[in-house]
Amino acid sequence: MDPTTAVKQTAGSRATSSDPGHRAGLPEEAQLLWHELRGLANDHLRLAALETQRAGESLVIMIAVGMIVAGLLLGAWLGLMGAAVLALAGRGAMESDNALLLAVAVNLLVALALCGVIRRRSHHLRFPANTGGLRPAASEPPDAGTS
Repeated sequence: MDPTTAVKQTAGSRATSSDPGHRAGLPEEAQLLWHELRGLANDHLRLAALETQRAGESLVIMIAVGMIVAGLLLGAWLGLMGAAVLALAGRGAMESDNALLLAVAVNLLVALALCGVIRRRSHHLRFPANTGGLRPAASEPPDAGTS
């Protein structure tokens, strides 16, 4: 067979398959639909896997930070008790009381900041991209900004 004849036949078969009037048969449409469904399912599973990984990382960070907060709160409590004991033991020792109370205040401020980290990271445990993708398309407002 002549190479130019093969090229012409290939181009002719492409032209007939891309004609708007040419309709694929039911098995071909079903196969195309199946491939699209598999691709969509693959995309959703990949998104679920990535969000599960992010949620796991957030959970590990939250647990570690929670343990640090617990240690700081324990230190603050012990400092508060130490300050109370020093205040009762020696009424004239104001400098040591102030130092212990300052340490308690710093511990409490660091614990408060770490609680903010936990609060911000907890958002990722709700799988925001997956839940957003499960909403019906009709509830999304039309994009009027594009022209």
